[in-house]
Amino acid sequence: MNWLNSEAFTLFGQHIKWSDMIGNLIGLIALALGWRRSIWTWPAQFLSGLILFAAFATAHLAGSAGKQIVVMLVAGYGFWQWNRGRQQAQDGSIAIRFATWRERGALLGAAALGTLAVGGLFTAYPSLSWDPWPDAYIFVGTVVAMYAQARGMVEFWFAWLLVDLVGVPLNFANGFAFSGFVYVIYGALVLWGLRDWWLRSRKDARPVLEGAPA
Repeated sequence: MNWLNSEAFTLFGQHIKWSDMIGNLIGLIALALGWRRSIWTWPAQFLSGLILFAAFATAHLAGSAGKQIVVMLVAGYGFWQWNRGRQQAQDGSIAIRFATWRERGALLGAAALGTLAVGGLFTAYPSLSWDPWPDAYIFVGTVVAMYAQARGMVEFWFAWLLVDLVGVPLNFANGFAFSGFVYVIYGALVLWGLRDWWLRSRKDARPVLEGAPA
């Protein structure tokens, strides 16, 4: 694991680690696969989480490392959920939809309460994180986004955008420059994926006329 956590190169004065670079590149692939509604998005997210866990753990960012454990667990749930529901859409692909107002309220409530709980934990035990509240926000936001993705909710893209807003400056501040650069690319992919899922959800929700091919 030593080479994985060693410096790969320097970019704009920022030291890029192999683990940071490889883990985030796989994360980009996972996001692109999610945009394409491919079930392989989940194994890719699991592998990305495994590599980034090694990166953050050696940097003593316990919060970010712990987040990767949750990411791997949710990736397993997402794989099971999508594999179970992959025939729900009219064209045989993964069924996607907008969340109900009740589900949106539940997601927002879980994000707020989760951030307060995790942020309080990080504040009580400073060794767990260098930046307790931003780290808690990203931790909980990532879990909420992945859960919404597993449930096929279009809103998961909005959750990723909100994570991006804090993720970029936090990663640069903590020495994970490649993560910061990748989060910028995430933003572009999220907007692209949001548009695609938005249009797809409207198409899937359109009723099929009797006697017409699905």
